Amino acid sequence: MKNPFEIVVLSGKGGTGKTSIAAAFAAMAANAVFTDCDVDAADLHLVLSPDIYRHERFPSGNKAIVDYGKCTGCELCKDLCRFNALEFEENKPIIDEFACEGCGLCAIACQTGAITIEKHANNHIYFARCRFGTMIYGKLGMAEENSGRLVSKIRYYAKATAVDLHAELIITDGPPGIGCPVISSVTGTDLVVVVTEPTLSAWHDLERLIEMIRRFHIRVVVILNKYDLNTEITQTIENDLKSNNINVLGKIPYDESMIYALLEGKTINEHNPDSLAAKELVNIWNKLISIAYESKNF
Repeated sequence: MKNPFEIVVLSGKGGTGKTSIAAAFAAMAANAVFTDCDVDAADLHLVLSPDIYRHERFPSGNKAIVDYGKCTGCELCKDLCRFNALEFEENKPIIDEFACEGCGLCAIACQTGAITIEKHANNHIYFARCRFGTMIYGKLGMAEENSGRLVSKIRYYAKATAVDLHAELIITDGPPGIGCPVISSVTGTDLVVVVTEPTLSAWHDLERLIEMIRRFHIRVVVILNKYDLNTEITQTIENDLKSNNINVLGKIPYDESMIYALLEGKTINEHNPDSLAAKELVNIWNKLISIAYESKNF
């Protein structure tokens, strides 16, 4: 069994339609595992409606813990904390877990050993089954860290699951931007599909994202969503991509059916397969499958 072909759907900015397109791909994939690596704001599950069969906590950093039996109420920890994560109530320290960075200074300074630094596991990984197959996704805890490591773990589980199920594809809804979770989503993948829209901000962010992807020597293609809202900028983006030898896989027109599909918790393919957007997505998907079959990994 060869390794599954991994497609990661990204965007330079939020709101370009990345998740709607990733969900449409999921509906058209016959044998695939799906992941949502946008751990800061995971929302693919809102469309795919998965049934969770397993849940795992993932380390989110370190936090200070107080043993009140040893605490003398000297307030030295409060005076030293540069994050203002400690307050005293009734002569006892109360730690704000959202402000605490787990740096350990309070534990070092505490003369009675009342404060210790312990691993905090407030990030989550979910294993689920949706109507299109197996889905693995994660959620970053509020004000937590380790988003890049969480994404890497999700992708590890997705690959292992795909091999076990003899799945041919992994379709990943990645995070927007160029930050740490994006880098973790891209590393070692087979193909990146970037979704953009005809606005100046989207064009600028698209250029930054492509520059980052190219550092990993990974093939990248682009989808222009809602291209007909500003044909002038669309043409400018196309010309820019052509000069950089990047293919535009397809251009999706603005279609209100996409909005109504989301309101129903469905993909555009399910809601209105005869819509202009759904038909163009079928064409795009066929091109993606051709790229996958041409790959030595498929």
